[in-house]
Amino acid sequence: MTDTLSAQWVVLDIEGTLMPTAGVHVTLYDYARPRLGPWIDAHADDPVVRSAVARTKTEGGLPENADTAAVVAVLHGWMAADRKAAPLKDLQGLIWQDGYARRDLVSEYFSDVVPALRGWVEAGLKLAVFSSGSVAGQIASFSTTTEGDLTTLFRHHFDTTNAGPKREAASYASIAEGLGGPIPRRIVFLSDVPAELDAAREAGWQTIGLARPGEPHADSDFGTHRVTKTFDEFRIVPDA
Repeated sequence: MTDTLSAQWVVLDIEGTLMPTAGVHVTLYDYARPRLGPWIDAHADDPVVRSAVARTKTEGGLPENADTAAVVAVLHGWMAADRKAAPLKDLQGLIWQDGYARRDLVSEYFSDVVPALRGWVEAGLKLAVFSSGSVAGQIASFSTTTEGDLTTLFRHHFDTTNAGPKREAASYASIAEGLGGPIPRRIVFLSDVPAELDAAREAGWQTIGLARPGEPHADSDFGTHRVTKTFDEFRIVPDA
């Protein structure tokens, strides 16, 4: 029997939930990695780049006069450790935005995702995204996909800069305010990471865990959260 939830908002994680983790950790990371240094040098006057470089030096323990090679070495180390560092996310977002605009990059989602997203919007639900990737990177990834431009499906985008860490309940409370202050139980959060679901539940949200076969968290302990392998195994309908 299909599980049915009622809500006003559906907030979605991206990697492992909407698209394969390899789509981020392999395809996107491999695209950004060799371009970090050239991008920094070519956009030295961009305030976002200047800020990201300065924060990388501070967080990476580099002197202020450290060269681009030293900054890139820190960024590559963060990438290898999958550290959700804001300066790295900002630079990656700019590079990915350019890559999608050039159509060097094209997002591909799990086959059940896009029909579900469109169905939810048509039914009257509102969609938002909460990902560790920058808002710029999120929007870019939805703009160029195998299913066309999907950006109009989403009302809001949140990342660890404008909302906070994904494993802290305060971040979800902040997002609820950003959505206009709906009653927390009127929000459903979908993620493949149990700790993120725990934080969302602590903030009063409904939760659904994605245990997609072959993904890193497929065999994780989701505790008492609803768990599904695909979006086809549950229904979300607008509440009254």
